Amino acid sequence: MNDLAEFHASISDLFPQPKTKADWEQYRLSEEQLDFFNEEGYLADVKLLNEDQIEALKNALDEVMDPTHPLHSLFHEFHSNESGDPNKVLFHSLGHWRIHPAFHDVIWNPAFRMAASQLLGDRAVRFWHDQLFCKPAHHGGNVAWHQDYSYWTRTIEMQHLTCWCGLDDANEENGCLQYVPRSHRWGLLEKPALAGEMDGLMQMMSEEQKANFKPVPIPLKAGHGAFHHPLLVHGSFANFSDRSRKAFVLNVFADGTVSDTDEPLLEGIPAIKKGLKLEGKFFPLIFNPSEI
Repeated sequence: MNDLAEFHASISDLFPQPKTKADWEQYRLSEEQLDFFNEEGYLADVKLLNEDQIEALKNALDEVMDPTHPLHSLFHEFHSNESGDPNKVLFHSLGHWRIHPAFHDVIWNPAFRMAASQLLGDRAVRFWHDQLFCKPAHHGGNVAWHQDYSYWTRTIEMQHLTCWCGLDDANEENGCLQYVPRSHRWGLLEKPALAGEMDGLMQMMSEEQKANFKPVPIPLKAGHGAFHHPLLVHGSFANFSDRSRKAFVLNVFADGTVSDTDEPLLEGIPAIKKGLKLEGKFFPLIFNPSEI
C-alpha cells in the first residue's frame, strides 16, 4: 500500500475537476463573502460536500481511526483521546490524507481550493496539514480557545488559512465551532493546551481583549465549511448530547511560506532547513489561480 502523499492530484472520481475557466466560476466566493472574512476574521456556511462525498469521508474516518490500520505509521499525530479527562473524549489526528483516498482527494476539492485561494488574496495555495476532530455522543471533549498560528510559528511569514468542515450536523448542543469575531486583530497570544481547560487562553489576554471576548456559535450542516484567519480565537465546548460531532480540518498557506526551524515541521517527515521554501512531497501546490 502506498503513501498517498506521493500523488499530487486527485486519485479517484470523488471530486470531479473543472476543465475550463468557466467551470471554476461556480465555486467562486462573492465580494460580500470576502469582505465579511476580512472584517470578521472568518467565513462560515460554505457548502463543500454533497451527500455522497460526506458518506465516503465518514466511511474513511471509521477506517483510519482504527489503530491497527496497515498505514497507521504514516500519521504525524494520532490521539485516541487528547483530553486529559478520561470522561471527555477528543479524537485528534494529523496525516490521514496520506492513508485514505477520500481524505487525500478532499484536499483537491475544487470548492475548497477556489475559496482558499481567494481568501488568501488570490494567491497560489500549498497544503500544510490536515486534522480530524471527533467528539463522541455523551462524553465528547472540548477544544480550548486558541489561535491556530500560535502552534505554527515554525513557518513564516503568517499567510495561513484554516478550513473546518463537519461530517455531522453541528450545533451548540453537540459542541460546534465557536469564533470570537475580529479577534484576528489582537496579535499573537500565548499557546494553550489544545484540549485543556476552556479558560486557559483567557488568562493570557489583556483587559481590553477580555472585554471584547464575545464568542459566537457557528452551527453548520454536514458538508458545510467555515474558513478562518490564523489569528482568530476559536474553540468548541464539550459534547454531552446524543449525537456525535465529527469534523475534518484542512490547513493551507500561500505559496512562498518558508521554514523557520531546522527541526522537522511535522512528525515523521524530513526537515526543511530554516529559510527554505515549504514545497515537495508533503506540501504540495494545490491551486494556482494563474493556471485556470
